[in-house]
Amino acid sequence: MLHLQTFGDLRLIETNGDPVRYPIKGLLMMAHIYAGASQELSRYELAQFLWNDVEADLARLNLRKLLSRIRETDGGRAEMPFDFTATTVRLNTQVVSSDLDIFRAGGSPLERLNAIAELTQRGFIGNIKPATKLIDAWIRAQRDAQALQLRQALLDALPDAQKPGAARTISSAALQILERDPNDEQVRALLHRLSGGSSLNERLPNGDDHARVQVKRSETGQTPADIERISPMPLILPRLVLLPPTSKHADAGLALANALIEDVTIELCALRNISIVAPHTAGQIRRDSEKAAVVARHSIAYLLDTRLSEEGLFAQLVYFPTDEIIWANRFAMTPDILPRQRRLIAQQLTMSVARELAENEEERLRFEANPEAYHAYLVGSSLMSKLTLPHIRRARKAFKQSLSHKADFSPSFTGLARTFTSEWLVTAQGNNELLHLAEQNALRAIERDPASAAGHRELGVTKLYLGDVDASVAALHLAEELSPHFADVIYSHADTLVHASRPGDALAKIKKAISLNPIAPDAYLWCAAGASFFLEQYEEAIAYVEAMKDKAPAHRIAAASCAMIGDRKRALFHRQRAESINPVFDVEKWLAIVPFKEHWQKELYREGLLKAGF
Repeated sequence: MLHLQTFGDLRLIETNGDPVRYPIKGLLMMAHIYAGASQELSRYELAQFLWNDVEADLARLNLRKLLSRIRETDGGRAEMPFDFTATTVRLNTQVVSSDLDIFRAGGSPLERLNAIAELTQRGFIGNIKPATKLIDAWIRAQRDAQALQLRQALLDALPDAQKPGAARTISSAALQILERDPNDEQVRALLHRLSGGSSLNERLPNGDDHARVQVKRSETGQTPADIERISPMPLILPRLVLLPPTSKHADAGLALANALIEDVTIELCALRNISIVAPHTAGQIRRDSEKAAVVARHSIAYLLDTRLSEEGLFAQLVYFPTDEIIWANRFAMTPDILPRQRRLIAQQLTMSVARELAENEEERLRFEANPEAYHAYLVGSSLMSKLTLPHIRRARKAFKQSLSHKADFSPSFTGLARTFTSEWLVTAQGNNELLHLAEQNALRAIERDPASAAGHRELGVTKLYLGDVDASVAALHLAEELSPHFADVIYSHADTLVHASRPGDALAKIKKAISLNPIAPDAYLWCAAGASFFLEQYEEAIAYVEAMKDKAPAHRIAAASCAMIGDRKRALFHRQRAESINPVFDVEKWLAIVPFKEHWQKELYREGLLKAGF
């Protein structure tokens, strides 16, 4: 017997589990016949299915070549999977079985639901990019039909919902259905009955029995729920994935934390303005080494990332397009309180996430309404991850291109401002024209979106380099108030506090930013190194620099730190690297333009640089 696997990877397997080297078109032909009502199709039908984008004569020729390859592959078998005639191709189902048989199998309703749910969550033919529109349409039609069969299996299993383990099976299948169709109100209501009702479910005064979220009112006095009642629902809902928690240690509480996140997933299905990614897919994303690429491929807008430690469950809600942490919190998860408080924690976490999602939707819609401007902005943002002059200038070009598509796109003005301050830093020439350009663009960003933390952040950074430390601290304090969990804003605030002669406060703040963004950008580590240097914690400063992927911007602070502890060899190494990047660097000229609020900081930095040989 041969087994045709159609869910996950499309492949043919021997009885002993070994894969059969079969042509991809042959596997598609086998799946097409197996899934159909008849086990026999004409050669004309198969040629049109596999090659409908070419002339009919060429399609028939391609089919003859394919059948010839299949004959060679199957030549040594006692029984052949296909029977070929001059006009037809027949699949021998006595020789070939398939995972598609699960849809036709009997068994108890719960067993059948569990089997279909486990199968469909792997995705029908997920490893092949359809070669033609007809193949693509067939795959989509199969997935639609399988989704309907899953839904019917769910409804058939409802009478057994009180059996042990049944609620979990039914809930998992319901989440899978809602991931595909967030507007399936019957399944949504069923899910909430199983979970004992939702903390989000409220009866509105007008009798509308839909689930709503109570959030802070905007300046117009309308909540997102008010707006939802008078606005048509978008055809494509933003998607949220709740990643299962991770733990550095084999923690006994991890299973309970996982169950907690499943509770929250079910709770959030009360929302009609968000599409929830099913737990199975979320688990796959968590395990994937290329998470960002997978998230982008699944068109996911929001991620709830969770980590379990001795301090409890840390959760942060990330807006993926801008990589902004829009909310973060920690929940106590001690073994003595978790079993009885699991429901309460789930409700608190759910309400917080729902509120932040509602409040962030205006920004998401603004971004998605201008896809070309948004795409160019994302290109520029990705280039700014490296603080090199070529990257900075390419990013500036992308931000300008974004503004050519939408002249008042606030995020691109923010990006432009950042390119000018970054170039000022990297070149270290004290070119104030760059700073004035940065200030102009930051003010334009604020003018167009005064409630966004990003514009105030760039203004604060620019004010710092212009020497107005107090104005910088004030702007960044406002930015952090507007977005208290935005790690990049906290980093910039910390950087300003270094120059405001408050290195202790700066180090505490940059550590907070790193806790919110654990795979910290080099800029965070550079800031932490500077704060450590001015606290005379030179070994710690060096360690932060060593942790940077690209140490180019931090060679000066590393050289000064090494010199202050008498490590001349390492100080020479870092100084030579710094001089190779900027051969015209001058200590006194640089210190004359770098703003420090108190004189002692400038003297300490001068001492370190001179000891390093600058």
